[in-house]
Amino acid sequence: MPRPQVPASPPFVPGLPRAAGGPPVPRLSPGCPAAGARQSPVCARDAAASGARQSTSCSFASGTVGQLQDSGSVQQQLLGPVKELTWKYPEMPVEPTSPPVQFQLREPVSVSSVAATCDENMVHVQVKKDLFGSGELIRASDISLGGCGVTGEDSVAQLLYFQSYLQACGSQVVMTNDTLVYSFSLTYIPTAASNTSAPIVRSSGAVIGIECHYLRFHNVSSNALQPAWIPYAATKIAQELLVFSLKLMTDDWQFERPSNVYYMGDLIHFEASVKQYNHVPLRVFVDSCLVTPYPYAASAPSYLFIQTMGEVCLVDSKLTGSSSRFLPRTQDFKLQFQLEAFRFQQGDTGSLYITCVLKATAAASPTDAEHKACSFVGQKWAGAGGEDQLCSCCDGTCGLHVGERSVCGTSVHQRLTSLCLLTVLFLKAK
Repeated sequence: MPRPQVPASPPFVPGLPRAAGGPPVPRLSPGCPAAGARQSPVCARDAAASGARQSTSCSFASGTVGQLQDSGSVQQQLLGPVKELTWKYPEMPVEPTSPPVQFQLREPVSVSSVAATCDENMVHVQVKKDLFGSGELIRASDISLGGCGVTGEDSVAQLLYFQSYLQACGSQVVMTNDTLVYSFSLTYIPTAASNTSAPIVRSSGAVIGIECHYLRFHNVSSNALQPAWIPYAATKIAQELLVFSLKLMTDDWQFERPSNVYYMGDLIHFEASVKQYNHVPLRVFVDSCLVTPYPYAASAPSYLFIQTMGEVCLVDSKLTGSSSRFLPRTQDFKLQFQLEAFRFQQGDTGSLYITCVLKATAAASPTDAEHKACSFVGQKWAGAGGEDQLCSCCDGTCGLHVGERSVCGTSVHQRLTSLCLLTVLFLKAK
């Protein structure tokens, strides 16, 4: 389709002033301020060359941004410098690092807040209101003795009292060979205070067992005087009974060790002893000691670190180069020895069960090949009581006669008495 012909000059538009000898002065577009105003666009409409479409262009008197004319579109062009942007987003403040806090969890401390007295036919119980030693006083309605309530209260001393016959207040009776045992349960169940709507309590419940033990047999007489002589039965038992013990001791050998947990490299300190009572002075020995990973001596694997095959010797230090040994004897009725902690290479359970056979002889009896305590120290055998010459048997045999060895009972010739003891150790690898 042919383009329309455009006249060389635009037609006269009424109301538009015409310059002398030239085209009419362009009319300002609506919304454009008068020419000469700063930063205001002057919009003029021109007639394009022949066949060109009309377009609109806006310019700024002194501005920075203008428009570029393009067919069918309008674009902006940066005409002047722009001030650098100095504003930034605010940053979160950095919290200072807190120093390490020295904190140790407070462990509950055992308190003595309950006392009981057993009479011939009654039990009397005294309870502090500060039952747990925390300063929180309990209410009398929250505690009972086998279902029986408080029988008395001291508001000044903050004490509660219970009193019951042995057969009342839910008691249970157990009869052994020698005693009658009456058992009671002191039960505390905290409840929320009645004067508040908060469903909370500030203490935990507790059940405290109370027992009254009564001997079943007594020496009785129709006379008011007590006999000054010791009954024959008690004398006979005292002569025949030996009480042995095997304890774990602290590193300074002053006290019994409260824990049986050890780590690799620790030394386990043992103290074997015998109670003498009415006996003549006695000397205790360790006949043998066997270690197993289970609580029965016949289990496997096993390790006999104190052997008795005619000789009683602590062989662990010679076999493994450890620090295990008998300590020099200071008292005849005690014998101390140490064993370096270990674990089984195969069948390790994390626990070691040590079974020892102890024996005792009269302290006046001389030591011999069967009654000694030898350990390997400084590349030689040494005795705990100075009997070094007898320890040479540890490298051989000392001629034990058949039938003279005692196992958990009274030996022949009335020379020694032995007892099997079991102590449980839990060893943890460090």
